Amino acid sequence: MQFYTGQHQYYCGIDLHARTMYVCILDSNGAIIAHRNMASAPEPFLTFIAPYRSSIVIGVECIFTWYWLADLCAREQLAFVLGHALYMKAIHGGKAKNDKIDSHKIAALLRGGMFPQAYVYPAEMRATRDLMRRRNHLMRKRAELLSHLQNTNSQYNLPEFGSRISRRPDRQRMDILERFADPQVRKTVEIDCELLDFYDDMLPKLEWHIQTCAREHDPKTLALLKTIPGIGNTLALILLYEIHDIGRFPTVQDFMSYCRLVKCSRESAGKLYGHAGSKIGNVHLKWAFSEAAVTFLRGNQEGQKLHQRLVKKHGKGKALSILAARIGRAVYFMLSREKVFDRDKFFAG
Repeated sequence: MQFYTGQHQYYCGIDLHARTMYVCILDSNGAIIAHRNMASAPEPFLTFIAPYRSSIVIGVECIFTWYWLADLCAREQLAFVLGHALYMKAIHGGKAKNDKIDSHKIAALLRGGMFPQAYVYPAEMRATRDLMRRRNHLMRKRAELLSHLQNTNSQYNLPEFGSRISRRPDRQRMDILERFADPQVRKTVEIDCELLDFYDDMLPKLEWHIQTCAREHDPKTLALLKTIPGIGNTLALILLYEIHDIGRFPTVQDFMSYCRLVKCSRESAGKLYGHAGSKIGNVHLKWAFSEAAVTFLRGNQEGQKLHQRLVKKHGKGKALSILAARIGRAVYFMLSREKVFDRDKFFAG
């Protein structure tokens, strides 16, 4: 966890919502000099902070509406700090809670050097990252449709399909609708097939568009990531846009924690009370590295031998987690040193 410790004459805490925001400004002594509820718009906000903008820092909790405020502060050359929502316990732990109290707490955390920071993703690549996340969401919806077809087929105790229903030519050749006698069931399956056809047309075009953007944003990093066995276009794009800049992680431990590849222990007085923080970090990177651990083994004899040794020592489930963590460490040092994947170094340990 990193805290913002910058010194300013004024500290502005904002409890931000979609349509309104409560703004609190403290001076260097902690006194409230301005406190107001206003519309979430640039004009009233800039007018409100105008007397104090010579030396002010803006702090806001990381919720889905922070994009416009971060971009506004960047254009106006105002110091902006994004707060990590899960770490800001001072807001959620009080007896009384409302927008006015929350905005004051945010400003007080800023002034006291106890404001937990989240990463302000630059606007140049932010929209493409969100588009990639949307692609992953749509791909999971497609997988749900395939599962529903399989479940419906099993529900009526029909023979297995016999080929891959994920491929449109196979679906058309086997004529899935004719398998079901009930017209209502047939209508349900027809809807699933039509949606699958739509996804099959749309997703390749979307992936090609994102790849074109990636070649403009950071082609070198994209090429480095593809040198890892098992990491193809999709996983490389996820890693590229979710990591963005490897330099924002001072150590490999920070990177591993951000990717949810390690467990953080809870200790007190020399006693271990288990682990915590499993939900803090980037869920997209956690999924990508977990998927990479599986695809890494395909056609990779050295990787399969390593996996077998890990299975004997730790069990099957934990072996894949250890392999995902090893791939995560490899990615960190590859990007930090701008080196391609080195099989000798990876398997030397």
